[in-house]
Amino acid sequence: MRKKKSIAMCATVFALSAMLAGCGGGSTQAPSPEPNNNTGDSNTGAADSGNLEKLVIAVVGPMSGQYSDYGSTAKAGAEYALNEKKEAFKQLGFDLQLSTQDDQADPKQGVAVAQMLISDPNVVGVVGHVTTGATITAAAQYEQDSLAMVSPSATGSDLTEQGNKIVHRICARDDQQGSKAAIFAKNQLNIKSAYLIHDNQAYGQGLAEEVRKQFEADGVQVLGFEGVTAGEKDYSAVLNQVLAANPEMIYFGGYYSDAGILIKQAREKGFTGVFMGGDGYDSMDLVKIAGEENANNVIFTSTVGDVGATEEGKQWITEFEQATGNKVGIFTSFGYDSMGVMLHAVEEAIKANGGQKPTREQVLEAVKGVKDYQGKFVNVTFDEKGDNEFASVYVYKYENGQKVYIGEAE
Repeated sequence: MRKKKSIAMCATVFALSAMLAGCGGGSTQAPSPEPNNNTGDSNTGAADSGNLEKLVIAVVGPMSGQYSDYGSTAKAGAEYALNEKKEAFKQLGFDLQLSTQDDQADPKQGVAVAQMLISDPNVVGVVGHVTTGATITAAAQYEQDSLAMVSPSATGSDLTEQGNKIVHRICARDDQQGSKAAIFAKNQLNIKSAYLIHDNQAYGQGLAEEVRKQFEADGVQVLGFEGVTAGEKDYSAVLNQVLAANPEMIYFGGYYSDAGILIKQAREKGFTGVFMGGDGYDSMDLVKIAGEENANNVIFTSTVGDVGATEEGKQWITEFEQATGNKVGIFTSFGYDSMGVMLHAVEEAIKANGGQKPTREQVLEAVKGVKDYQGKFVNVTFDEKGDNEFASVYVYKYENGQKVYIGEAE
C-alpha cells in the first residue's frame, strides 16, 4: 500500500523564497561577531507568563544576506505555528517562546549560533537550519548536547549520513531531488545530452553530482561537469565551453542569484536549450536577474509542493497572510510543519515526564519517535537516519515571468 501523502506541499505561488534550499550550501559571507539572540520573539511578557516555566524553540537560517528569503520565509511559518500553540502550552504550565537566529547561510556562523543556543538551558529544540552547509556544521555542535533539530529545507544527502542522532528533516534529500530531476529531464523533456555546472558549495555540487549519476545510469550524455565560483559576475569562460559542446540542456546546481546571471549570459551567447536546476531557483529574483524572456523554459525541482493547489491550501494562505502581514514564501509551509513536528514532540516529552519540563534528551527521543504525524502540508515519519519517509519532489517552470507548477516528479 502506498503511504498517504500530505494534502498539498507548500511553496509560494508567487514570490520567492531555496536553498535550500532548501536547499543547502553555505555562503562565503564573514560571520557576524555576535549571534543575534532574540529569545522571546513571540512577545510573551512577564505579566502574561507569571509563574510559567519557560520553553524556548529556536528557528535558525539566513535572516540576512543574499539568501535571507529562505530563512525569513521558514521563520515566518515556524512563528505562526508556534503562536497557534502558545495557549495550549500555557495550560500545561509553560511559557512557549521563539528565538530567531541568523546563521547567514554560513557554516562558521552556524557553529557560533549552535554554541550560543546550547548554552541557553531553556532551548529544548531547533527548527532549522535552512541551508545544508550551515546545518551540517551546526549539527555537530547540537550532537554534543542532544539538542534536537528539525530542518524544513536542508537537502544535502550527507546531512543524515554522518551518524548524528539529533538531525531530522521533513524535506526530500538531494539524491532524491537530483535523481528525479534527471529522470524528468530524460522522460518528459526528451533530453539526450546535458552540460552540468555547479557552484562548488555543499548544496549545488551535491545536487549536480546526483543528476550526473542518474544521467549516466540512464544513458543521457554528460558533455561536461564544471564548478564555478559563487558570486562571480562573468561566466563567459565556462559558457564558451558549454556552447562548444552544444548540449540540449544546461543543469546548474546552485542558487538563483548565480543561476540568473548564468541564464542571462548563456541566452545572450545564443543558447536556446533548456535550463534546469533545483529548489535554489525558487525565487522571482531569478526572473529579474535573467530577464523575463530569458527565464522562459527554465525548469526546476523543489522539495516543496504548491500549497495553493487545493481549496484548503488557499484558505490557509489567506489566514496566514491576514494574521501575519507576510506573503507565503518558498519555505513558509515547511517552516510551519517543522515547528508543528517539534512542538508535537515537546508535548509528548512533557507527558512522558509527568507534566514536568522535559530534558533535551527526552525531547530528542520524542522527535526520533515521530510516526505518521499529520502535517498541514507534509506528513512526517522519521526513519532511523532522521529522513522523512513521506518526502516528495515537485517540478516547476518559469513562464512569462510567472512561476508555474507542473506536478510531482515521479
